[in-house]
Order: sequence, then structure tokens, then C-alpha cells
Amino acid sequence: MIQATNIHKYYDALHVLKGVDIHVKKSEIVSIVGASGAGKTTLLQILGTLDKASKKDTFDLSINGVDINSLNEKGLAKFRNEHIGFIFQFHQLLPEFTAIENVCLPAFIKGIKKLDAEKRAKELLDFLGLSHRQHHKPNELSGGEQQRVAVARALINNPDLIFADEPSGNLDSESAENLHNLFFKLRDEFGQTFVIVTHNEELANMADRKLTMVDGKILR
Repeated sequence: MIQATNIHKYYDALHVLKGVDIHVKKSEIVSIVGASGAGKTTLLQILGTLDKASKKDTFDLSINGVDINSLNEKGLAKFRNEHIGFIFQFHQLLPEFTAIENVCLPAFIKGIKKLDAEKRAKELLDFLGLSHRQHHKPNELSGGEQQRVAVARALINNPDLIFADEPSGNLDSESAENLHNLFFKLRDEFGQTFVIVTHNEELANMADRKLTMVDGKILR
């Protein structure tokens, strides 16, 4: 699913990622742990095509057999929209839109018709136990509900791959546990691959593999 070799990232003189190699299999759940500043989020953003590795070093990145380096900006945006879902710590829902409107946004960007997008969004919200909250705006939802809306948004285009950055870091323990269990249910139900950056040891240890980053490298 993911094949990445020799990923480097510099911010001016600061060398954040120092030749990272990572390989993730289809339908695998991989957690990435490490101290703050180890490079976890930077790596996740590069793997998720939200950022680019530094070009001063030769690197390779392929996702689902597609050479990411060969895509132009338009092609990269299309690939990201169709194949990758993102879940962030602070969910990043748009406050002026309802839950179902937030979920539908990636589908609208993809060009899916409104009725088809809403049908899929309702199915996901029902699956996530939020069918009765679909017309509520984010400020009318609990933290756990907001995060489940963000999960539905990440799934709306049936992506092959889900990247999650501290997805339970802003949740109470019960909501966090429910979210963690949900990831595995989704993998079993839909076959998605998950790469999760987390400080939550319980979630990290639940994963099929746990990778530890130290000073810009993955420990072997």
C-alpha cells in the first residue's frame, strides 16, 4: 500500500526527517509513536501528500502502486481526494455547516452528485451512530460526536488509506476508547489501511505494528 524510502525533510537548517523508510501493507493498522518533535506529524503529512519531502536527497514514495513523485499538482490533488482520508486531532469541521454537509464536502469536490453524496453520508453517519445528529452544527455536538463526523468525512470517498494525527488526543477516555475500537471495526468492515500518529499507548499497542520515531528516524 505504502512504499517510502529515504524521506528527508529540512526546515532551513533544521533536519527534521533523516532518511525515513516505511512500508505499510494493505488493510494494516500501523501506529507511529515518539516524543514531541521526533518528526511524526511531518512524516504523516508527507506520506499523506499534504507536504513534500526535501528534494536535496533522492527519495521514493508510492501509494497503492502510484508513483507520487510523478504527479503534478492537479493530479496529486485528485489522487488525494479519491484515495486518502484524513482525521485530525481537532477534527477541523467547518462551523457554519451541519454534520452531513461537512461529511459531503470531499464528495462534492470529487464531483459526486448531491443526492448520491448525501445518501452515502447518511449511511456513514448511521453506521457511526450519528443519524439523529446529521443536521446539527459542530458547536451542537460533543467532542466525540465531532470526531466521528470527521471520521465519516474521511470515509465519504471510500479511500484506500486513512491517515490519523492524534485522533483521540482531544477526547475523554471513553470517547477515545470508542474511537480506537471504531478504527478496527472500519478496517474489518471496509478493508482500509490506517497510519496513526498517537501519544496514546493503548491505541498504539492495539495496532498491527507500532513504529517508534526518535530524532527524525524510525527505530529498527
